[in-house]
Amino acid sequence: MKIKQQKQIRAFLTETFGSAWGEALSAWQEKLLGALIERTENRSKAQMKTLVQTILPRVALYQALGQSGLSKEDAYAHMRSYMLDRVGAEKHAATAKLEAVPGFYFLYSRIFLHIMRTTDLQESTQAWGRGWFDVTIRRCLWHSACVENGCPELCRLFCDVDNVTYGGLKKLGFTRAKTLGYGGDCCDFHFFKK
Repeated sequence: MKIKQQKQIRAFLTETFGSAWGEALSAWQEKLLGALIERTENRSKAQMKTLVQTILPRVALYQALGQSGLSKEDAYAHMRSYMLDRVGAEKHAATAKLEAVPGFYFLYSRIFLHIMRTTDLQESTQAWGRGWFDVTIRRCLWHSACVENGCPELCRLFCDVDNVTYGGLKKLGFTRAKTLGYGGDCCDFHFFKK
């Protein structure tokens, strides 16, 4: 199975650490990723796809950085840079581009709520009204995967990516007071039409 994140991760590592060390870290990350995928059990097809394509490559990157001789603080700082400056920036740009679609808020809110009602990646409740919608997530695959793989602190960066993705949009506002990744009892997403 081709994993889309791997190309982005390899580019980040070689740009950050130079060709030789970056390639060595990339090879180690791929080996760790293979082991993570191999030992993942009891997941639905959709959960496994999200783990393999999105979550586990980043867990493996964090583990590779942590095992490379960097301090824990430096490994986390590099991971933060990757998650916010690369992943978050890409997601923000894609979402901002979607805002040009006529009826963006209506379409986005309906699609987002439909996904949250039908997915097995999170357990959530939803509420909506004129010009707003809320999603309260009590359990999510990102948090579970980080905890299960010994890096619960990494989940905070997945949460921070949401802040970058939705921050500064023209038609869609976003607030959140707490997240599972930061130790909250839920992630309380609140979206509103600007």
